[in-house]
Amino acid sequence: MRKRTGTDLIAGDVHQKLRSKILTLEIKPGARLVEDEISSLLEAGRTPVREALLRLQGEGLVSRDRGWVVESTDPSSFRAIFESRIAIEGYATRLAAERATPAALDDLQQLVDEMDRGESLPRSEINRLNQTFHRTIVALSENPFFVELHERTQFRYWNLRLPVIFLKDQLAHSAEQHKAILAAMKNRNGDLAERVTREHIETTMNIVADALSDN
Repeated sequence: MRKRTGTDLIAGDVHQKLRSKILTLEIKPGARLVEDEISSLLEAGRTPVREALLRLQGEGLVSRDRGWVVESTDPSSFRAIFESRIAIEGYATRLAAERATPAALDDLQQLVDEMDRGESLPRSEINRLNQTFHRTIVALSENPFFVELHERTQFRYWNLRLPVIFLKDQLAHSAEQHKAILAAMKNRNGDLAERVTREHIETTMNIVADALSDN
């Protein structure tokens, strides 16, 4: 095995910082990444910056097109993205139902209660709570690979910039599905938790498909 060097550690740090900025859309899709600018911003040498960019390229988050560019997602990929969410989140929720602590379930209940105030919340806050709910459940699976894959899938989803506005009754139905997911988790019913999660994501996928067909 190759001995780890200081450059490896620096490249890993640069990779994590850039990855976080891309996944949170702080650095927008289509943005160009200039090595010298990144080196200056993160106070790192060009070699670890280049190594970090190569890692991000391997993850599909950046590409090379006369320089480094943050990847954009083609809306036609929406079905593949949702299928990935169904597979990852479905089984992650099954595991979370078995492994979540009572305190963690209480935290999820607070999120569900907040989302129940949907009509009085701005859409951006509903989106934030929804992301936190799903991200928390995946983390409770205690599988770091699921967490990593889910982050990438969520990046692709929010990167789509889909022309979808969820209607009042659709938001209400989504809230009821969140409650059903949490109820199954509290009952430690992994089978039901996985099934309801899959149905929840499929419902959203169908809403998106209908919206795209109308545009």
